[in-house]
Amino acid sequence: MAKRLGNEGSISEVLQQFIQHNKLEAGMDKIDVEQAWKRLMGNGVNNYTTDVILKGTTLYVKLSSAVLREELSYGKQKIIAMLNEELRKEVVKELVLR
Repeated sequence: MAKRLGNEGSISEVLQQFIQHNKLEAGMDKIDVEQAWKRLMGNGVNNYTTDVILKGTTLYVKLSSAVLREELSYGKQKIIAMLNEELRKEVVKELVLR
């Protein structure tokens, strides 16, 4: 079997190149943001979270508790900062709680 020269790289590098080449970053960001929300908010908030949707740079979070929605609205900027820090890039610029 012939050895390929110059095409060596780690699996993560190859996957990252594949994602960039096929313009899949937006879809991956949607998945990553939803997972980051679940990790950061914990069970207390996740029990009342019905939907997490990323459209562009705006994150829409649907909550089933008006009281929780009001409480979280006071810390929107902190939540945005925590999510972007978790994702290691600026994905979310605005948070809309519904």
